[in-house]
Amino acid sequence: MLFVVPYAPTRIRTRAYHLIRALAGSGVGLTVATVWSDETERATVDALAGVEGVREVMAERVSKVASLWNCLRAAPGPDPLQAHFSWNARLASRLAERVRAGGIDVVHVEHLRGVRYGLALADQRSRNGAAAPALVWDAVDCITSLFRRTSAQSQAWRARWAARLELPRTARYEAVAAGRFDRVVVTSADDGRELQALPGGDRLPAGHVGVLSNGVDLRRASAKGGSREPGTIVVTGKMSYHANATAVLWLAREVMPRVWAQAPGVRLWIVGSRPPREVAALAGPRVEVTGEVPDVGDYLSRASVAVAPIQYGVGVQNKVLEAMACGTPLVATSTAVGDLAADPARDLVVADGAVDFARAIVSLLADDSRRATMGRAGRAFVERHHGWPAMATRLTQIYQEAMASR
Repeated sequence: MLFVVPYAPTRIRTRAYHLIRALAGSGVGLTVATVWSDETERATVDALAGVEGVREVMAERVSKVASLWNCLRAAPGPDPLQAHFSWNARLASRLAERVRAGGIDVVHVEHLRGVRYGLALADQRSRNGAAAPALVWDAVDCITSLFRRTSAQSQAWRARWAARLELPRTARYEAVAAGRFDRVVVTSADDGRELQALPGGDRLPAGHVGVLSNGVDLRRASAKGGSREPGTIVVTGKMSYHANATAVLWLAREVMPRVWAQAPGVRLWIVGSRPPREVAALAGPRVEVTGEVPDVGDYLSRASVAVAPIQYGVGVQNKVLEAMACGTPLVATSTAVGDLAADPARDLVVADGAVDFARAIVSLLADDSRRATMGRAGRAFVERHHGWPAMATRLTQIYQEAMASR
């Protein structure tokens, strides 16, 4: 198979990173096609060639300047800028040549940023006939739904402005693009329903959109040891992402003053790369803003309580699964939990609103036995439902369905 991912698959972009390794380890003959923007990403991409089961890596550079130029050229047209952000004509040509050479049964394309590569192969397939490979689009999330929520709720004005610009374009584009693929995958049933509710989504055949949730690197999480530091709360995520920044600002401004009023010695760790100025400014005697760290699991495994105070978002939140995998008792908003099948009375605590969220944190911090029990239950939940090998097995079944539908 040919796996097309429109950004360097790193641990931060965890879905592609782990699916590639899980598929390669399952015996699938795998060619990876991707792009990189700087030397750090290039080193990550080069390392893919050493992964057992990866037969070939096709990579081209798409610099930040090139991405900006792609978006500027696309701006007058009807397509969402996301669909052009990671475009590289040379990579598209190499993909076409590789497919024409034969031996590819399935092409997997990830994210809206990669969909243009898939559509180019769909056009090629329409010219070449049924012998061409099946096409599967891992849309990950319904991006229209994300933009709708971002435009209304983000505290970052740039994110609101960009979402409002992209929203009508993406709403017209997403479901229509989905119809060009043999199968489409999203991370949650909610995202599937949102996608099918878009203009043109009602024309997608039954079973066309499937669910493939996110997973957790269970072995890596299990390797963490040491004791937990009393009175510590950790929130994780890529802090340059507007939804994470909005969540952290809400936590710091609305929730933590209520926590500190009852437990003044509690410390908050904000762990994640590239915090914006407003988040970095939260640092103080009781708040640590780490920036990028080698492994967020080191903080998750030491904290008393993890929190996921997400105010808007789509799909399955990796930060929720990662905390549970580390056996860290978790307080999360209903938005962060989404349609996960976790039991809110056993596996984690779900709380919305600043008063209830703060009350849940204080209650957990005061109860050692409950924290331990909940941590074990959360770990058991992700072991049952969210290991990456299980995700790869399900994805292979989707590939087989896509090939059978051709």
